[in-house]
Amino acid sequence: MLIRSVRPWGGELVDVLCVDGVIKQIGPDLVSDDVVDGRGGVLLPAFVDAHAHLDSTRLGLPFRPHTADATLAGLIENDRQNWRSAERSVADRATHTLGRTIAGGATRVRSHAQVDVDSGLEKLFGVLAARAAHADRADVQVVAFPQCGILREQGTVALLEEALRSGADLIGGLDPAGYDRDPVRHLDIVFELASKHQCGVDIHLHDSGSLGAFQVSLICERVAALGMQGQVTISHCFALPGEGLVSLLAEHDVAVTTVAPGNREPLPLRDLRWAGVRVGLGQDGIRDYWSPYGNGDMLDRTWQLAYRNGFRRDSDIEMCVDVATRGGAAVLGVESGLTEGSPADLVVVPGDSVAAAVMDRAPRTLVVHRGRVVAADGELV
Repeated sequence: MLIRSVRPWGGELVDVLCVDGVIKQIGPDLVSDDVVDGRGGVLLPAFVDAHAHLDSTRLGLPFRPHTADATLAGLIENDRQNWRSAERSVADRATHTLGRTIAGGATRVRSHAQVDVDSGLEKLFGVLAARAAHADRADVQVVAFPQCGILREQGTVALLEEALRSGADLIGGLDPAGYDRDPVRHLDIVFELASKHQCGVDIHLHDSGSLGAFQVSLICERVAALGMQGQVTISHCFALPGEGLVSLLAEHDVAVTTVAPGNREPLPLRDLRWAGVRVGLGQDGIRDYWSPYGNGDMLDRTWQLAYRNGFRRDSDIEMCVDVATRGGAAVLGVESGLTEGSPADLVVVPGDSVAAAVMDRAPRTLVVHRGRVVAADGELV
């Protein structure tokens, strides 16, 4: 397939030839029998949603007023009390939202799926069904996520292990100290499961300050002991910047993801990237029982990342795009780029520069997965 007339990273107009799922050639006046028109738009690596919760989304359903209190426990309980009353099943809701995410240009996604004694594996199976429904359009990693803690309710550990046997790709965790009240035991269980099932780890860490920093150090100790460098992610990581934490993460190759939250200080993006820490961007919950925000669009979330950091210069805005594309791919452990030989997972956004594309956030002209168009003009094909 030949993509005619695009601007890689906002540069000069060229054509891009995709063969067998990779970029074969980039240059002017290329020839192919299978041609799609990029219409002069900005060509980027496909977006990567490195932190989603497809199991809880209500995108596309009637708006529901927010009813939770502001504490983590209150948000968790609000979801527990209401998720079964949703107008559509977990699988249907997750499939719809994943489709909107793909139409927005993201062809790689990591979604957490809640596993607890209340929902069992129902939410996991819903996310797995969404992954199967869009298997030709996107690659989806699924995290078995103990949203209600691991130690608070008997039976959670067995469910997490069953989830890993049933199709989950990674094991998750949640505030080992602040919520589960026993960081050593919590992390022992997480890393024991990871070692047993030879899978990666992605831990939600909302705890900030010295308590959060302490848990980052505990995570890095386990990474070193098990030789799991490059296989562990800390989501949110509100303990940052924290004295010495950036270098600690870099030393142990522990990735971080952010969702550009509105109520926390932004992560120190420049410091993290300068140190070599892999940083990805995600949407978090999308119009769910936790929050009314979210629309499934990673370009919109990229704008939010730039806005929350107060960025104005083109170079800084482009850094946010890099976090949302190649950065997220690095977190997920997959390749991404705009050079010959890179995977043909691409998105074309109307605009004459990367910064303009982010500011305008027009419907994506083309979304390409493995060398095939999977969405055009904001709609799946």
